[in-house]
Amino acid sequence: MRRELTPESVWALYDRGRRFKEAVDLYETVNTNENFFIGKQWEGVRSNGLPTPVFNILKRDVCFLVSLVTSDNLTVEAAALAASANTEKLRGPVRVLNEELERLFEHNRVTALLREFARDAAVRGDGCMYSYWDAEEGTVRTEILKNTMVHFGDPNERHVQKQPYILIESRERVEELRRRARDYGSGTFEDIVPDGDRTGEDVHRTDDKATRLFLMWRDRETGLIWGYECARGCVVRPAFCMGLRLYPLVWMSWDNVQDSYHGQAMLTGLIPNQIFINKMWAMSMLSLMTTAYPKIIYDRTRIPKWTNQVGQAIGIAGGDVSSAARALTPAAISPQVTSFIDAAIDQTNANLGATNVALGDARPDNTSAIIALQRAAATPSELTKQALRECVEELARVYLEFIGAFYGVRTVDRETPARVREAMEFAGLTPLEEVPGEFDFGVFREMPMALRIDVGASAYFSEIASIQTLDNLLTQGKIDILQYLERIPDGYVSDRRGLIAEIRRAREERKEE
Repeated sequence: MRRELTPESVWALYDRGRRFKEAVDLYETVNTNENFFIGKQWEGVRSNGLPTPVFNILKRDVCFLVSLVTSDNLTVEAAALAASANTEKLRGPVRVLNEELERLFEHNRVTALLREFARDAAVRGDGCMYSYWDAEEGTVRTEILKNTMVHFGDPNERHVQKQPYILIESRERVEELRRRARDYGSGTFEDIVPDGDRTGEDVHRTDDKATRLFLMWRDRETGLIWGYECARGCVVRPAFCMGLRLYPLVWMSWDNVQDSYHGQAMLTGLIPNQIFINKMWAMSMLSLMTTAYPKIIYDRTRIPKWTNQVGQAIGIAGGDVSSAARALTPAAISPQVTSFIDAAIDQTNANLGATNVALGDARPDNTSAIIALQRAAATPSELTKQALRECVEELARVYLEFIGAFYGVRTVDRETPARVREAMEFAGLTPLEEVPGEFDFGVFREMPMALRIDVGASAYFSEIASIQTLDNLLTQGKIDILQYLERIPDGYVSDRRGLIAEIRRAREERKEE
């Protein structure tokens, strides 16, 4: 594939990807869903004097479900495969890897990214996380990509790692693209000029940007991922080996669609309900504005002019006063209108699991029953939760690829070797629990690893429950203080590792005596 690459051939792949998105009406669907989510629900509609109220029930429902599926405290823990040789000796490297994974998840704010990731899946149909190597800081970075700007080589296959190639488009400043092309030795970097925005979305267009295409594919011989960057008619970066065995991309659809890598957004099926609710409110408002207030009819042959001034006398030219003027009774709106509006809102929420109990609107007369109902309401979202957990696991595997390929030899805190501990004790020094030392992260490319996802029901309450259980075990004498400190979550005991080291040292001294 490397020999055939030119900016023109990559642009042909880009046009092919756009045609598939247009065929499934992705661009129009995404624009409509985004507008309805933010409250622009009368966009492009001629109201003809009709009020345009917006009762945005969709945003509350989406935010509720996104919060529900991302509320778990997701943590990733690596472990050596049981079938590996010398599994006990791998405990140290595995601990180093787990600490680095924890740092990367914190550095990239993965918890916040997951909320945006799930929000895009609910509103746009698909969520996408892309990771890349930041050479300046020597670390991995992760960002969210729009599904309209990612094109799969096989549009009928939703699995990322089975793709023949993946194409990512982005809008970047012409000056920055020219600088990158010049740095990578392109002699035609001046050919990069501003072009039109082709993302198909209703965005603020700028005149100083051009479309950049980044193509990734897997080499059949080595299994490694290669990359190629270009703009229209100009190479930005020639083909290069990325050093990874996995595409650095994580993809999730809210609802899978057969034979398509684009999924169905949760919002798409709810828009007709939102339109019905808005129209019913609009017609009810118009009826109230035109007929709710009483109207006066009077005999013009007897009363030349009517006045609504308070206390103003109105004179008539003879005859019966009661037949000179009268007020019309205002028309009443059918009570079925309000009932249908409420029923539409309640049924929409109920089908999503966003019931009054789940949203916290119910009166807590029976706590146990409310908890049971909340758990039952959360059951339909379990499939989405499981998909999100798989995405976190896939992201951890991508991080593992970057760690093994780019970290090299670094200084880390490692467990003090037994020989060093004995030498320090012989010299009369206090043995340290950990000592700095060099570690080659490249071993993780050859080391068979298993990744396990540990999920808590909630970040706060899960830790509280764990601490209470440990407290009970310690009080009942089932565990000792050392076992207690080794298992308590970080942050609850100051200098926990130092305290563990002191207890171990005191026990060793007692044994010697």
